[in-house]
Amino acid sequence: MSLLKIFLVSIIAVLLIGCGETEKPKDVVNVPIAKPIDKHPKVPTPNFNADSAYIFIQNQLDFGFRIPNTPEHDSCAVWMKRKLTEYGFTLTIQTGKVKAWTGNMLNIENIIAQHNPEATNRIMLCTHWDTRPYADRGTGNKTKPIPGANDGGSGVGVLLEVARQISLSDPKTGVDLIFFDAEDYGAMSTNDVISDLNTMGDSWCLGSQYWSKNPPIKNYKPRYGILLDMVGAKDATFPKEGLSQKYAGTHVQRIWKEAEVLGYGKYFVKKIAPAITDDHTYINQIAGIPTLDIVHYAPKGSYGSFDFGHFHHTQKDNMDIIHKETLKAVGQTVIHIVYQKI
Repeated sequence: MSLLKIFLVSIIAVLLIGCGETEKPKDVVNVPIAKPIDKHPKVPTPNFNADSAYIFIQNQLDFGFRIPNTPEHDSCAVWMKRKLTEYGFTLTIQTGKVKAWTGNMLNIENIIAQHNPEATNRIMLCTHWDTRPYADRGTGNKTKPIPGANDGGSGVGVLLEVARQISLSDPKTGVDLIFFDAEDYGAMSTNDVISDLNTMGDSWCLGSQYWSKNPPIKNYKPRYGILLDMVGAKDATFPKEGLSQKYAGTHVQRIWKEAEVLGYGKYFVKKIAPAITDDHTYINQIAGIPTLDIVHYAPKGSYGSFDFGHFHHTQKDNMDIIHKETLKAVGQTVIHIVYQKI
């Protein structure tokens, strides 16, 4: 083979090899897929401080009996409003006059405290802050007022601690705390039978009736409401109460399930209890806001199949019956519901 042929063959071979090469692929860049924006982001749940709630209950009792038309009642209201303002809540104060079963006119004050009032996603937490003027289920002088540590004081104590925690860690949602007046001014029981309380019609819950009929905040529509009533006694049990099941059944199931997961199943029992007259009655039936009642309603009591405790509407409703473990169970469950937006 001549040198020319060898040269031509070599050139052709180089060209063929070059044409057969492919370009090396460039490194693939993984572009992260954008996650949808959570309009209601969850925030870590704070630890509910039962010691603080306990002190808030004692603070109330230090004022005396919180009965409408008394200086003790008015002084306690001033203290509550000061604490809520200190915790950064926006207050709306609803005052009015209501007629008691005795015919007396009562000056009432419903206290509405809002966190993040511009938020459309809201939850309502409520309780009553007055105390009963009669120890009509006790022995001795039935016309003497009760201290109201559990019945009145405990719900306020829990919600004030919730407010304090919110002031330290924003749950990134709208929270309304409502303290109803004159819940416990119902007609006196005549036979010590617990069912008698439900036969006294609308003499109970005068503050929540007034609020439901005269909304102080226009177009107020939270997702749902939670009422706390008598939530501080030792070994308290909170069954699934009848009206709560009827009007807010889905929320009842979720909250009782969450309480069990948190380790509070012995308090939030799975028993179904009869309907009772409480503030949630009128919130559901008049205001149209689905509201459930976390209320001490023991499945077995001395007054029938269900009872509010041997201390109910007696002089024994004092600090001696308040138990921090119960306050913790209720408070931690409620604050968990708020922060996890359940």
